Amino acid sequence: MNIYISGISGTGMGPLALMAKDAGMTVFGSDTQPGAITNELTSNGVKIYLGEQDGEFLKARAKNDGVDWFVYTSALPEDHPELMMARKLKIKHITKRDELISYLVKKLKLQMVAVAGTHGKTTTTAIIVWACLKLGIPVSYLIGTTLPFAPAGMYDPKSKYFVYEADEYDRNFLAFRPWLAAITTVSFDHPDIYPDERAYKEAFWQFENQSEQVVHGNEIAADIDLAGEARRYDATLAVDILQRMMPQPRGIGRFVNSNRKKIVKAINEFPGVGRRFEQVSEGFYSDYAHHPEEVKATVQIAREEAERRGLKGVVVVYEPHQNTRQASLVQEYADAFAGVERLYWLPTYLTREDESIKELEPGDFIDVLENKKIAEPAELGEKLGEKLLGWHEKGYLVLLMTAGPADLWLRKLVYAGNQESAATRFIHSSRNASDESDVR
Repeated sequence: MNIYISGISGTGMGPLALMAKDAGMTVFGSDTQPGAITNELTSNGVKIYLGEQDGEFLKARAKNDGVDWFVYTSALPEDHPELMMARKLKIKHITKRDELISYLVKKLKLQMVAVAGTHGKTTTTAIIVWACLKLGIPVSYLIGTTLPFAPAGMYDPKSKYFVYEADEYDRNFLAFRPWLAAITTVSFDHPDIYPDERAYKEAFWQFENQSEQVVHGNEIAADIDLAGEARRYDATLAVDILQRMMPQPRGIGRFVNSNRKKIVKAINEFPGVGRRFEQVSEGFYSDYAHHPEEVKATVQIAREEAERRGLKGVVVVYEPHQNTRQASLVQEYADAFAGVERLYWLPTYLTREDESIKELEPGDFIDVLENKKIAEPAELGEKLGEKLLGWHEKGYLVLLMTAGPADLWLRKLVYAGNQESAATRFIHSSRNASDESDVR
């Protein structure tokens, strides 16, 4: 089967492309620009066209190879050229990703372990995948980020289970009937999809009702020692899920306990995931947080990590995501940055906006903070970069939280900074060598 994926470089579609290719399908697709998964895709032989998605690449693939299934993201408008071309070509299947995922789960005879929730689902999913790989449990999975230890999506022919980060956006997770549903935390989000908090929670109730069994987050286990309460909470839920996935002789409690010890040992070695408190360079971290609750949790992780490393404190750069979302959450930021030494607030990264809602400025957010004196509006650029490098030199942990392009900006900044530091060290060492030769 030939699969064409529009928006293939994103962390939602790219992992699906990898899994479909592992399952023996021919996969190609397009995107306007490279994304986090692009290199993984091309190295796995997936043909990608980057540039204007005017439908011509799709048309050529349909003519030369044939296209059986056209998959598109929720972000594609109804009049998008590729979607219109797919309909013009009368491709048999034209769907969003959920239908292809359901098809793969059924065709490959997998049992779905779906991790859902407003916060923590990426980390919980990644911890489960990490532990499975460490413990030798065959697993297939899809996760909406990059992993430092494995591909972002994979199909293992030996696997019984399919671990999936189930996204509530666009009600995606309601397309599935999991063998096991794991719920991290639930708090209102995505006001562009759900009109109010009740509608949001009803979607989760429906998801639970159509799952064979459900596991909820619980109190943090004492033997989990990852940094940050949020990570330890997610890890505790992962332990519960993994115990259900591991084969256990019935009626022999010591085997169950032994399994748990193995699981916890593996989880305590968890290296993290891309964009989830990811160390971009020594002392510089990037995180995807863009909701007040996620922000609080990430700040707490950063403060704990800074203390562990003997650093002076935490400096934060924050880029909110989607004005439509932030307008309904702004008051919840009041205590979100408690304990932070300095906060640089960037303009909101705008996507899928309701134009009738007034766009909030950085000052509007800062005004609601309990510790507003630590904060100032900022713009990405050389001036901010110099400030961050200065804080780093003074011994502070620097944390960027963004769902947008600021992540790439930080990576370029620390790369340039590292290059400059290396050059400075080289010049310094050369001067010392020269001085020594003069003495001799």
